[in-house]
Amino acid sequence: MTNLTAVSVFLLRGFSTSPELQLLSTAAFLCIYLAAILGNISIVAAATLDARLHTPMYFFLKHLSLVDICSTSTILPRALVATVLGSGEISLHACASQLFAFVSLGSTECFLITSMAYDRCLAIYRPLVYQAAMSTRTCVSLVAVAWGSGLLFSAFHTANTFYLPFCGSHVIDHFFCDIPPVMRLACANTDAHEAVGFAVSGCVIMSCFALTVLSYIRILATVVRIRSVGGRRKAFSTCSSHLVTVVLFYGTGSSAYMQPSARSSPLQGRLAAVFYSILTPTLNPLIYSLRNKEMKEALRKLYLQMPFYRWGGTQKSTLTAFSL
Repeated sequence: MTNLTAVSVFLLRGFSTSPELQLLSTAAFLCIYLAAILGNISIVAAATLDARLHTPMYFFLKHLSLVDICSTSTILPRALVATVLGSGEISLHACASQLFAFVSLGSTECFLITSMAYDRCLAIYRPLVYQAAMSTRTCVSLVAVAWGSGLLFSAFHTANTFYLPFCGSHVIDHFFCDIPPVMRLACANTDAHEAVGFAVSGCVIMSCFALTVLSYIRILATVVRIRSVGGRRKAFSTCSSHLVTVVLFYGTGSSAYMQPSARSSPLQGRLAAVFYSILTPTLNPLIYSLRNKEMKEALRKLYLQMPFYRWGGTQKSTLTAFSL
């Protein structure tokens, strides 16, 4: 150990080890990134500017879109630039900062999704007290707790990961600094750090997941007692988009963070990361706009107010189709 030099610079391998696939994946991920940014900015703008969307549900959705914007911007621009320039070098401090930001945003999203489940449960189970219970102060408090808890959770994982010594290989077999691939490079026994990280992640994630499941159990029990078919359909429609987001978030994220790094291959880690860090933030705007009449109307109104919509012709038809 005394003959090894401490690592101060890491090398990110990128999206793929094949040069041909690197070029193809770069073009694909650039398009996906632009779509994610456009879609989530549209959600934020619509929820902010349209008075009809000034409700708790869209307040949480706006913050979820803000998290998705920041999350994808934390990893994709640097990965794309590094691939184009042919250099994936990243300093130890920059790697730690990227890991901290990404884990913080991901855990904040977890807490936000739980808050959204509680909001939907209260709207369906206790509609008479919903307005009073989900006041502006309550919504702001829940969002503040989500952001603050995400920062604390990420601070722990960043310290737990970078407290390890790095003095061997400096090549991170990933396209950004994430916990499992970084921890594999440590030149020390990582069993204790992995066990502690796994225990903390398990407690936080499973607690949020349990609260979300309990909320949906209550929603289902309430919906079953609704006699009219139209009433049941309306109740389900208010939470169907969120339910899809829950499945995507927990289904993709758990595959990366709920198992020790020794049991997952680098390729499996990269594929899982593509889903939970890139595709899920891109799909969220579509999920919340395709079957939501209020959001579709708000997006249509938003695009109609934009200057380039008046160009007419192909541009106008394309934007109209997108808003539909």
